[in-house]
Amino acid sequence: MEANWFFLSLQVSVIACAVVSGVFLTFSDFVMQSLNGARPSAGVEVMQVINRKVYRTVFMVLLLGWSALSPVLMIYAWLLLGGQTAFWVLSGSAVYLVGVFAVTLVFNVPMNNRLDRMNFTGADAAAYWSETYFPRWTFWNYVRAIAAAVAAVCFMMAAASMMKGL
Repeated sequence: MEANWFFLSLQVSVIACAVVSGVFLTFSDFVMQSLNGARPSAGVEVMQVINRKVYRTVFMVLLLGWSALSPVLMIYAWLLLGGQTAFWVLSGSAVYLVGVFAVTLVFNVPMNNRLDRMNFTGADAAAYWSETYFPRWTFWNYVRAIAAAVAAVCFMMAAASMMKGL
């Protein structure tokens, strides 16, 4: 029974991390590109609205949920699993925690907070958007997309390893 819940949690982790990765990729790939193609004031204003609305979304549940679940998976794998399964769980959790959660807290959120305090029609907002926010935020968002995808693959490998009994 214990292995069943863990195996199920790995399967859900694959899906959740893949969805998080897809949202990040979509955002960097064409949402940010589109916002940057508009007037800077329009890009800033829309991004301010997005950053305020994102906290009440399913995406945020997945993003933060796996930030909380990853340490649980790590502890379980470290204490009760061995071999390849533990390796893949530890790897996936570490990649998610560092590449998604830590990058979000250290890079993207501070930039969002700074942007939120600006008057979207001001010259300082336009300069910040063009020179700093758009290129740096988008870069770190691609990092998060890649990290979430790598975590999904690691969790998938852990589930496959568990099925083989490794």
